Amino acid sequence: MTPSETPPSDPSARTFDKFDDLTDLRVDRPVEGVVLVTLDLPDRRNMMSAAMTASWGRVMAALREDREVRAVVVTGAGDAFCSGGDLSWIGAEPDASVDRLRARMSAFYRTWLSVRDLEAVTIAAVNGPAIGAGLAVALACDLRYAAPAARLGMPFTSLGMHPGMASTWLLPEVAGPAVARELLLTGRLVSGTEAAAMGLVNRAVDGVIALEEALSVASAVAATAPVASRLTKRALASGGHATFEAALEWEALAQPVTLATADLQEGLLAQRERRAPRFTGT
Repeated sequence: MTPSETPPSDPSARTFDKFDDLTDLRVDRPVEGVVLVTLDLPDRRNMMSAAMTASWGRVMAALREDREVRAVVVTGAGDAFCSGGDLSWIGAEPDASVDRLRARMSAFYRTWLSVRDLEAVTIAAVNGPAIGAGLAVALACDLRYAAPAARLGMPFTSLGMHPGMASTWLLPEVAGPAVARELLLTGRLVSGTEAAAMGLVNRAVDGVIALEEALSVASAVAATAPVASRLTKRALASGGHATFEAALEWEALAQPVTLATADLQEGLLAQRERRAPRFTGT
């Protein structure tokens, strides 16, 4: 069911009735609690057009406010995930001042990386090439599943530019400094299979199964207690806690928060009754 086909009486339609005029982007809710965001410019390998960027910003802002959303899956239409930024846009102002270009790029970065602001768990289904800023979007998600034949890389320096989209932070945070140095300094592209071996993605999964795997994981996340899931995501953000003591202090507060929820009682009752719990986020 597409957003426009969602019955108006359905409370899950609150966010999606705003998205019937998106350009280069699709939003669907395949199962309860899960949102699928598809970069939809397949004839240009889902390049980040100005229209797609504006659509993405609108969608992320709305999803931040939608408490029904428990997991978000991002993928690309056709045979690519995302080929990165529009190179004609990047090189359109050779005479512009550094300050003007800085402001322009900062706004672009912040729009796309706003996926990191979602409390819901985010999952990238890398169905095909994820290049430059496109790979950065996948890295900004919490989990990544890639097709074995997908090509991933950040060839910024090969184009004569410094890496962008926080890739000098995201790559080492996800895969470690050695992998980050190799990929950023050489511009080398790796397959989905190699990316999994490097820790760049969680798993390489055959072909379109990458999306099926991502949706399956999203459904599993959506079935867990929302408060516990969101607090766990926050605990793991930015590589986790700085120290062992910081982890203890956080958990000594966060776990009691969840112990005071109705969902905890539902989870315990469901275990006793040997059934799946029905969590409500309260």
